Amino acid sequence: MDRRTLIVSGLASLGGASLAGSAFAQERPISELPDPGQHADYAAPQTYNSDELVHTVSDYLGVTAESAGAAIQRLFRDNGLPTAYIAGEEGSGALGLGLRYGRGLLYMKGHPPQDIAWQGPSVGWDVGGNVSRVFTLVYNLHYPDMVYRRFPGVEGSGYLIGGLGVNYQRADGITLAPVRAGFGLRLGANVGYLSYSRKSTFWPF
Repeated sequence: MDRRTLIVSGLASLGGASLAGSAFAQERPISELPDPGQHADYAAPQTYNSDELVHTVSDYLGVTAESAGAAIQRLFRDNGLPTAYIAGEEGSGALGLGLRYGRGLLYMKGHPPQDIAWQGPSVGWDVGGNVSRVFTLVYNLHYPDMVYRRFPGVEGSGYLIGGLGVNYQRADGITLAPVRAGFGLRLGANVGYLSYSRKSTFWPF
């Protein structure tokens, strides 16, 4: 084989390898491709510990530190450390079909407090009404805006600790645990949802 034939063969081999490499790069699964947001500003959210929250809950809800501590420790044991919390007030009533409205502020480390409102319907064996202060622990929230969505919940699955009512609402990996203290008369259990938004609205659906 003469020199010219060797050169032509070598160039052809290099060209084929280059094309194969390009095809391989194009056919790589998405999971193997570099993540463009990997080096973006995506720090893990800071959490709150019990020492930071017990006295805040006690002062805000107007209960003893022992009652607040018992509720916080139960929530921490069940869910871990929260990444945010909501402090607000709400009113609700039901006669089979129930409605709930509330508003407050969302607190998250590294972010300014944000206005938040919630409203939603419920249905069940549920009669009465009540007005409450609400302190909601928020779990797995990475950015404040992620909370503005609809969260289903079951009031009857809640529990009572030291006179404080607690239940859970969950959606897309985010858990809300409202702790309520108030006055009124409410008896029964219900299922429903709450829609969290930046501004209050009278339309509960």
